[in-house]
Amino acid sequence: MKLPNYLLPGVTMNVKSWSMSLASFSSLSFLLLFVYIKFNAVKEEGHLHRLPTEVICPDSIPNKPNSSQAIPIGGAHGGHGGGIFFLETSDRTTPTFQAMCAVESAARANPTTKITIMMNGLTGNKPSRLRNFGISFLSCFSTVEFVPLDFKILFADTPLSAWYSKVERSLELVDYPTLSDACRLAILWKWGGVYLDTDFIIFKNLANITNSMGLQSLYIINGAFLTFQPRHKFIEVCMRDFVNSYNYWLFGHQGPQLLTRVFKRWCRIRRLRDQHSCRGVNVLPKEAFYPIDWQDWRKYFEVMEQKEMETLLRNSYGVHLWNKKSQGHRLQEGSFLEHLQMKYCPTTNSLMKLYV
Repeated sequence: MKLPNYLLPGVTMNVKSWSMSLASFSSLSFLLLFVYIKFNAVKEEGHLHRLPTEVICPDSIPNKPNSSQAIPIGGAHGGHGGGIFFLETSDRTTPTFQAMCAVESAARANPTTKITIMMNGLTGNKPSRLRNFGISFLSCFSTVEFVPLDFKILFADTPLSAWYSKVERSLELVDYPTLSDACRLAILWKWGGVYLDTDFIIFKNLANITNSMGLQSLYIINGAFLTFQPRHKFIEVCMRDFVNSYNYWLFGHQGPQLLTRVFKRWCRIRRLRDQHSCRGVNVLPKEAFYPIDWQDWRKYFEVMEQKEMETLLRNSYGVHLWNKKSQGHRLQEGSFLEHLQMKYCPTTNSLMKLYV
């Protein structure tokens, strides 16, 4: 293979040539990344097109709307006003089976609580074009609504507004997890309520928990579950830290690490083990929402004795499935996760077995 001149011994490449080569390489890398993303998106959409667009609501759903009643996209309950929030910060408008399970389990455990699913992909789209399998199924719950997620509108009148305008204007790198970290803070600041990641399975009613977070380990607080009253000072401090200490390149810096460092300052402690409640903010023990460590995520796909499961989850409100690790892992019959799905999101479980 013939080497380019600037790689041959004794040949010095000038700055202009090097800049042109670097620019060409960057352009090629971006093109390959774009093709890869588009190819995978087409594959995924192709699979989803095989699903029906409408689901007949089963009688087993406890709070099913009347046959003539439909859940409109954009505010079935007259605005937000608290409740439980889920987010989809990407352009995706087709809820995954995992997201369907999370919402179903939350709706069954909290039958009188409004559940709002905010989707970036709904912004600017006509609702009639967005009817799909997941939206149709989750609309079977009268407490569930879908609303557009407009970042500018959400961040307006919060400390995050200037940050978002800056990164959007300068085209800085901002990934979906970072946007999600910002969105959940703005949501809780404006409306209060409960925020949940879409890789949760909820067992119990969450109405009696407020101004609380969950401990992931001895050293860090996780933000996959958060619940706060509107305009809570702690959330305001978190938003200001998000902006003042913003660092895109450090993984978790805007999420779990942010909550951890702010809580330590809030309570004037050096270690999380020193205090789990102060100045009106609580950190729940890890078994409340994270009984299985992220390093042990494979346990969800293993067979577990009933007694062991009951012991593990006796103090849990729900479990976090660590989607970043577990996504794409096929569900095994008789596994711990299958038992959870059969019990807490039974309709999603049945639909998944029917179509996957």
